[in-house]
Formats: sequence, C-alpha cells, structure tokens
Amino acid sequence: MKKIIIISMIVVVVMIGLSGKVYMNAVEPVKDVKAEAVKRAEKEVNLTDTNRFSLYNGNETIYVIDGKLKNGDDVYAWVPEGKGDITVKKKTDGISKEEAVQSLLNEKKPTEIIAVRLGMEKNIPLWEISYRTEGNLLNYYMIDFETGKERLKIIENL
Repeated sequence: MKKIIIISMIVVVVMIGLSGKVYMNAVEPVKDVKAEAVKRAEKEVNLTDTNRFSLYNGNETIYVIDGKLKNGDDVYAWVPEGKGDITVKKKTDGISKEEAVQSLLNEKKPTEIIAVRLGMEKNIPLWEISYRTEGNLLNYYMIDFETGKERLKIIENL
C-alpha cells in the first residue's frame, strides 16, 4: 500500500512539473514580443513607463501598450507586428473600457462578457468586446476608441 502511495505521489509531482514546463514554453514567445514592442515604443515614441501589455489578433497582429510618455501623458500605444508606424493616443482622447462596455450593454443583451481589449483595424484604434448571449453563443463587438461609435464589424452567434 505504501508503494502505491509513493508511486502515485511521484506521478503527480512529475505531472505538475511537466505542466509547468509546457506553460512556460507557451508564454515565452509572448514575453519576447512584449520586450521587443516595449523597446520599440520607448525608442520611437518616448514611452517611459509600461503598465500593461496585450496582443490583438485581428486582420493583423497589434501589440497594445498601456503606458506613460516622457512628458507624463498617460497613453495607449498600438505597435504593429513587424514594421509600420506606432499609433499613440492619450487615454483621455478616447472612451474608457467601462464606457465601451456600457455601449455594448445599451445595444445588446450579453449573458457574459468574456474580455475587453484594445485593438486596431484599418488603422482605427478600437475596443473589442467578446461576449456570450443566450445559447452560449460567442459574439464580438468593436467600438471606435475615439468616438465611441460602433465600428467596422459585429460578429454574432458563433
């Protein structure tokens, strides 16, 4: 009986170790692109502080950095993968995450909001909200960051 317990414990420890290694291998590329995007933003647009980093995968991959410029302005920076101009907007020049969610709630009836993230389509900064409706259907709602108007597309009932 003791052997079974010891073997079971060894198997559990090995499984936890392997799971940790798989996880670390999965997040490593994100760490690499984050470092590259932040370095590029620091160099090209004088970003001095980084609060958050996220990826947006729309028609193209965009890295979004929530940070601060050398002059103290709180900004979002949209850094395209590869080459291309970095877009920088003051946070106060657009709608907040909460306002974007409220816009969705005013128009749709989500049962669950899954995620709210900044992104960019056709060089237009936007908020992308993914949510579920009745029947557990997946939907995407995109709102123009600057105007707060529904923008580009709504993808429903996936």
